[in-house]
Amino acid sequence: MKNNNCIFCNKNNVQILSESKLAYSIRDKFPVTTGHSLIITKRHVESFFDLTNNEILEINELLKKIKEEILQEDKTVTGFNVGVNIGLSAGQSVFHVHVHLIPRRLGDIENPKGGVRGIIPNKRDY
Repeated sequence: MKNNNCIFCNKNNVQILSESKLAYSIRDKFPVTTGHSLIITKRHVESFFDLTNNEILEINELLKKIKEEILQEDKTVTGFNVGVNIGLSAGQSVFHVHVHLIPRRLGDIENPKGGVRGIIPNKRDY
């Protein structure tokens, strides 16, 4: 199912890195780090929790594939953050499922401890 008003349903002027039957990957237009990529479902669905098992499996396979490609292209990458925003209060701004794959490098921030916990800054350090 396609939503004509959705930027992820209308793949105009985007370079697809890789795709499968149910998902595709692109670079993020507003990257957190170099190589920041998105894995996006082809079916228009808002919540990760509404995905089929097959969609989740294909997203996971594309995550692994793009991760390996990033590691081959950029030897400075030493880690990754993987994240999904689900709902307005969680920061979702495009209501079409997409998974962020964010390459990380040693020293890219002073203290990476807490990782994704940093979405609420005073909860990062524990």
